[in-house]
Amino acid sequence: MTEGREILYLSEDDLAELGITTADSVRAIEEMIHGRAAGKVWWAPKASITPGDGRFMMATLAVANEPPVMAVKSLLLAPDNDERGLPRLNSVISVLDSMSGLPLATMDGNWVTAVRTAALSAVAAKQLAREDSAIAGFVGCGVQARSHLVAFASMFPLKEIRVFGRGRANIDALCAAASDLGLSSVVCDTGAEVLDDADLITTSVTFSDGVEPFLDAARMQPGSFATITDLAVPWFKESFASLDRVIIDDLEQEAAMEAKLADPAVVQGDLSGLVLGQAPGRGADTDRTAFVFRGHAIGDLALSALAYQRAVESGLGTRIKA
Repeated sequence: MTEGREILYLSEDDLAELGITTADSVRAIEEMIHGRAAGKVWWAPKASITPGDGRFMMATLAVANEPPVMAVKSLLLAPDNDERGLPRLNSVISVLDSMSGLPLATMDGNWVTAVRTAALSAVAAKQLAREDSAIAGFVGCGVQARSHLVAFASMFPLKEIRVFGRGRANIDALCAAASDLGLSSVVCDTGAEVLDDADLITTSVTFSDGVEPFLDAARMQPGSFATITDLAVPWFKESFASLDRVIIDDLEQEAAMEAKLADPAVVQGDLSGLVLGQAPGRGADTDRTAFVFRGHAIGDLALSALAYQRAVESGLGTRIKA
């Protein structure tokens, strides 16, 4: 029955060649959210394992009827990979036909994770950030910082970035990326300095048992927006009570998690609520807002489905006999 079938393999380079823009990614995520409201898309809370030795394992699952796609991501964060000369985070996404269960594609999960995370932030920023935001601040200067820089530069009239990180190579790479976009860069001595002037704040501090909180949300400037991609590891969580609006990625998923991203009392809704008009967005220009998230299967589904469709249309990727 499956004789002659092929599975498409998409590498990081293949995915980068597809020309998927921030606007494409935002549209794909919003369509999936509307699809769920219409009873055509489903997702499950992510599953995770922490063995206690510094490794972090995670899996996400989401399914759509239109298009008929099921996406499963497996991800492992391994701090010891620094010594192996490998990226700390590695992942893969399997795409199946959601009607038959037949495999359609396997693709590099690192590219999808970077792009979909920035896209989730972009969806939130449409509702929570000021349209005239000109200074982007980054605490953590790795892959997520660079993907968020690209996303926000396409959405806002950025002029400058302010950065704080631990690795000089990553700092230099982020500043070089900003320069390529025509932006100036200021390297800060502390994370708190980033908060002093930034309109858009992205924190992407690598998960580690040794990280102690060092960011106070009360220091954020009036009108600023923070997207917090790192489980809020570097933040004093009690300081989120000083903000005017705190949104998370998924209320159902958060309810299933033992360690909360923020005190539920300060959370005013989730990403689906923002998109569907059920959760409040920015009110006044002086509002200080935050999107705090742990990763949402809807992003993996939206980006992998879009990437698969684009790859089929363009003929990119390697076909493997099933």
